[in-house]
Amino acid sequence: MTTDTTNSKLRNILLIPTDFSEVCNLAVSHGVKLAKHLGYRVCILHIINKETRSQLKKRNVGDEYIDIRLKEIKKYYSKKYDIEIDTRAQEGSIFSTIEEVAINIKAKLMVLGTHGKKGLQHVFGSYAMKVAEQSTIPVIIVQKRAFNEGYRRIVFPVSNDIEPRPAVSWVTLMARLFQAHVLIFQSPEKDKGLDARLKTITREITGVLDTEKVEYSLITAEKTRNFADEVISCGVMMHADLIMIM
Repeated sequence: MTTDTTNSKLRNILLIPTDFSEVCNLAVSHGVKLAKHLGYRVCILHIINKETRSQLKKRNVGDEYIDIRLKEIKKYYSKKYDIEIDTRAQEGSIFSTIEEVAINIKAKLMVLGTHGKKGLQHVFGSYAMKVAEQSTIPVIIVQKRAFNEGYRRIVFPVSNDIEPRPAVSWVTLMARLFQAHVLIFQSPEKDKGLDARLKTITREITGVLDTEKVEYSLITAEKTRNFADEVISCGVMMHADLIMIM
């Protein structure tokens, strides 16, 4: 089932997956406002899976409920912010279908919501990091708070698998757009060779930020913890407005 099919010829699309939970509603709000700043159009995506079927059964409604919700979201945000919005509902898995849709519509950026430390009661809130790690486009993970005037504190995770040039280009764009402070959150490396490579990547990133006069600070994650989990914890602890995954 698909609604408002996105024209594949259009560029500069911001993709926002949603399961209609509160945290995803906030992600939609963030994404639409960010797209307005960037001059992008928006595609709001709902993945139909077991979680969806369970929710529909509880509500005693059919698949048409999904179309109704997507149309309501589109009508509200397109009118309020005068922005082009397409919607999609597609059967599949959040771990593969989101990426397939992103590639198909040639999305340039994705926005996801997360509960932070508060719990795992909804799909995207609990698996945002996993979805982000598998994405081939930049992903912004927003905490459970309002957009307000934009993003003032950005957590930027840096590890050995990052491509520094496109990554720092996006972070610089966001930081300059909202006059934000960037917290570079560096993964730990036990291997001396990998540690040296990571330091080289970090120097390249900080060099660009220095040139562009972007304020930043640098923290290295603990070696004893899962890096993805620590990224989320750092975002919560630092009251970050967003976590930018590259």
